[in-house]
Amino acid sequence: MSESGMSESSTAQSGTARTGPVQRGTAESKAPEDSTPEIAGAPYRPTARTVPTRSRERAAYDRELVHRILDEAYVCHLGFVRDGAPVVLPTLYGRVDERLYVHGSTGSRPLRMAGRQDAEGRADGQADDPGLAVCLTVTHVDGLVLARSAFHHSINYRSVVVHGIARQVTDPQERSTALDAIVDHVVPGRSRDSRPANARELAATAVLRLDLDEVSAKVRTGGPNDEPEDTTLPYWTGVVPVVRGYGTPVPADDLDPAVPVPGYLSAL
Repeated sequence: MSESGMSESSTAQSGTARTGPVQRGTAESKAPEDSTPEIAGAPYRPTARTVPTRSRERAAYDRELVHRILDEAYVCHLGFVRDGAPVVLPTLYGRVDERLYVHGSTGSRPLRMAGRQDAEGRADGQADDPGLAVCLTVTHVDGLVLARSAFHHSINYRSVVVHGIARQVTDPQERSTALDAIVDHVVPGRSRDSRPANARELAATAVLRLDLDEVSAKVRTGGPNDEPEDTTLPYWTGVVPVVRGYGTPVPADDLDPAVPVPGYLSAL
């Protein structure tokens, strides 16, 4: 399958009152103003790291497309280097405007590495935090592309790759915004309909912040690209769509029967 050309836990929240609708990529309490390094609506600037070496025609830097791909996924893969070797971890995340927030335990390696200080840095993870160089990816598979030749089999996909420096979030208000955004990224509206995290849970929870600055999307659509001499071969060819669906919510065994299914679940 040579053709596809794709680009190189539980959550906790803080206890503030929440009202009104919540959508992915937004938050009732906005992130700090410096969270929008680009002009709103303008395309992301291509860089040496975000321009693919092959299938360049599939690359895109449209801001709305990038946001849509990020907002429709549940899991990202966070890559970084640990002890000289690459590590890639799947994790939950949320978007607030032009920032991604990644959830983790305070004991996890990337969270500790992001807050680690050099010899003259501060120990509180603030201004002198050197951060952690990361690459974050999100991918949707939209179709299985079956060609007449094995070589031209592929998939239809939408993907986003983000390069940057991840830093720990220590500001209480930003942590609150980030944790609510991660919960609402999975199920919009859920942060208002669950118990806020207590002090013990918050102490065990850490958040990484990654600005959407060096970003690209890559998309493949359409059918197979067979060689002209293969078009008469007697093999089925085409696309098998891949769709996401939700089943009927299954209540927990100990749920009070009087508690109804929330309306926001019906909207999924």
